[in-house]
Amino acid sequence: MTPAMLLPYRPVLGQPVLRRLLPGLATSALGDGLALVAVTWLALQLAPDGQRGTWTAFAVAAYTLPGAAGTLLLGRWLGGRSGAQLAGWDATVRAAALGAIPVAHLAGALDVGLYVALLAVSSLLHPWGSAGRFTLVAELLPQRHHLAANALLGVFGQAATIVGPPLAGLLIAWVGAVWVIAVDAASFAVLAVSYRLVVPAVRREGAARREGAVRREGAHREPAVRHQAGDQHEDGERKGGDQHEDGDRHENPTAGPSRTSGFRIIGRDRSLLGLLALTFAFFFLFGPFYVAMPVHVTDDLHASAGTLAAYYTAFGVGSLLGGLLTGHLRGRPLRTTLAGIVVLFGAALMPLGLGAPVVLSLPAFALAGLVWAPYQPTATALFQRRAGTVDLPRVLAANGAVTVLAVPLGTMLGGPATAAFGARPTLLACAVTILALGLVAAVSAARPGAQNTERTGPVGPHDRPGPQTTGPHDRPGPQTTGPHDRPGRVKAPDRVRPGAS
Repeated sequence: MTPAMLLPYRPVLGQPVLRRLLPGLATSALGDGLALVAVTWLALQLAPDGQRGTWTAFAVAAYTLPGAAGTLLLGRWLGGRSGAQLAGWDATVRAAALGAIPVAHLAGALDVGLYVALLAVSSLLHPWGSAGRFTLVAELLPQRHHLAANALLGVFGQAATIVGPPLAGLLIAWVGAVWVIAVDAASFAVLAVSYRLVVPAVRREGAARREGAVRREGAHREPAVRHQAGDQHEDGERKGGDQHEDGDRHENPTAGPSRTSGFRIIGRDRSLLGLLALTFAFFFLFGPFYVAMPVHVTDDLHASAGTLAAYYTAFGVGSLLGGLLTGHLRGRPLRTTLAGIVVLFGAALMPLGLGAPVVLSLPAFALAGLVWAPYQPTATALFQRRAGTVDLPRVLAANGAVTVLAVPLGTMLGGPATAAFGARPTLLACAVTILALGLVAAVSAARPGAQNTERTGPVGPHDRPGPQTTGPHDRPGPQTTGPHDRPGRVKAPDRVRPGAS
């Protein structure tokens, strides 16, 4: 890995709070990589004969899908919390629920029903935890570094999907699947402690940013209203009160938003709604590949499981390289980048659908992994720019609740489609449809004004650049002048100037 490749990530690695979190994030990512194999393997061991396929499907679904329900059921209580709190609570719940599995095993009480129930509990806060991680990025870093930070968090997961499954296979053969689940639980416990330790530091940085914003605003207003000293004093008290109320609302929202506030925010914003629709459609159309791909390898190519593993390994290696390159895309318009990713992904899948030999389709699938990796960090950066930090946890959690359903629903469609039309036609249909989706998105992104991502959500204390992050390109947006006015919209252009550093 060259120093030039790491250049966009240096500001992220140099941020004190994030630097303290990175070991915990890497540890939990490795635990998730182990769980890719251990969750299904333990389900196979616990399920009764003749029902293994059914219970394995239940286990896989339980490890991901309940998060969508958690977004709706817990939105009133979690919607206004800080990023570190949300991510820390998710890690704590995961550690406790997954840790209960080996405990139940030792007590002789673990059966497949209890196992699936504990997996469901472990995933209940997952969309909130993911939203918390990326909200923390928006709280701690200036906008120009969001894409690199998002990509760095994704690289941990991409590396874990390469390293984790082989390591899980060795550990399962040595100690058993239940103890690999215990290792996964321990990794989340490490992450929970890491988040708990940085919460005070995040609050201090937030307070410093608020204080800096108040000072700058006071210095700007003082010459214009010096002749109204009495009124200025009264207005300053009101303004300070309003700012403290904003901070309290962000840190401890006693009233709390409604359960569906994140969905309503997205529904009112055509830009966010379009982004959510694009992401859902993209992931949904990829879902059938999980069914059609193994059938294509066995029935059409007449190849072994090793060939299928080679495809997935190529995709994983491509994703890892794509994740590392994502930080270098920060000078590109985000909407155009997303559309280009979808177009290239569909094109890279075409050789599989056209029945190309392995020597051609395998590198093409690696290219698909390369262009897949930047999609989620780029989409998240667009959410971070469009929504203020007050709304961001709810918006990201709502986005996660919808998109987490996309791939499973697409996979469910892949079964009957493969049975009715065959594996290769199904792969070809998905590739062509993804390619067409990307072209539609590209046309939409090319419309006048489509690249503007003016922030529409309430501006929180973390949206104002503090003294440690203000640079030549970080200028605070227009501020309102009335004592009770809500903060004005902050211009957040989709294109970040390449020279910003």
